[in-house]
Amino acid sequence: MLVLLAAFASLRWGEVTALRRCDVDIDIGAVRVRAAFAERSTGQIVLGPPKSRAGRRVVGIPRVILPDVREHLAVFTGPAPGALVFPGPKGGPLRRGNFNGQANWPQAVAAIGASGLHIHDLRHTGNAWAATSGAGLRDLLARMGHDSERAAIIYQHQARGADTVITRAIDAHADAELRRDDGDGGPAGDLAPVG
Repeated sequence: MLVLLAAFASLRWGEVTALRRCDVDIDIGAVRVRAAFAERSTGQIVLGPPKSRAGRRVVGIPRVILPDVREHLAVFTGPAPGALVFPGPKGGPLRRGNFNGQANWPQAVAAIGASGLHIHDLRHTGNAWAATSGAGLRDLLARMGHDSERAAIIYQHQARGADTVITRAIDAHADAELRRDDGDGGPAGDLAPVG
């Protein structure tokens, strides 16, 4: 589920791992990004604001993954509003190394022919899908949580209508990929590392 949200909602590692139950609204199909975890060189994980001012945002969740989000919340997330959506093995913040091991990330990406794919590449994939929606640059910057002088003047509520258009375009992309499924049980199309 973490992989799906990272890709389909274009979330950074620290943002997706800091999500709490109260940040996910299944009814409207959106996540509210309010905080992010960062791992210091000492190994300490700290909770702070997102990477930029624009990082505080509401991002639409494409309907194609909403059933998976709903199931994940029911099975893996505690009932308290402040419960982490993706807790680590001991209930605290999820460390990237723990995720890589638990999810067998290197083996999983090798199995789909995408060796070298990093979690952050999923965000790039989501950003590329969002760009195909035809939304303007400012709306894309708002969805992606990028900060610049230009983006700083945009109020989050102004981007919500455009974010719905972006989310629907991602849904259309996902629906098209599902329709052209090659029958091997996996998604059609390829993921590839960026950079």
